[in-house]
Amino acid sequence: MVKRIKRAEKGIESLKKQIEEHFRKIEADIQENNIDRGRYHLKEIDKSLLAALEIKIKILRIEDDKLVRSYRERLEKVWIQMNQCKQ
Repeated sequence: MVKRIKRAEKGIESLKKQIEEHFRKIEADIQENNIDRGRYHLKEIDKSLLAALEIKIKILRIEDDKLVRSYRERLEKVWIQMNQCKQ
């Protein structure tokens, strides 16, 4: 059980790094006005990385979901920013 918990903790840290990397890519795509590629990164964060993060948090039985909520709020802001760029 301890091994599983340590692996889940490492997995959370890895997912945080990947999410931050995708956010940097989204910001670069917005600056380059490459909206389609930015949407790909948004979907990658939303469908894949945040879902995996939620699973890891459930494994560790962490009740506080501030981390996921903060990423979702940040995702919403970026989505709005991308839609404004498109127009």
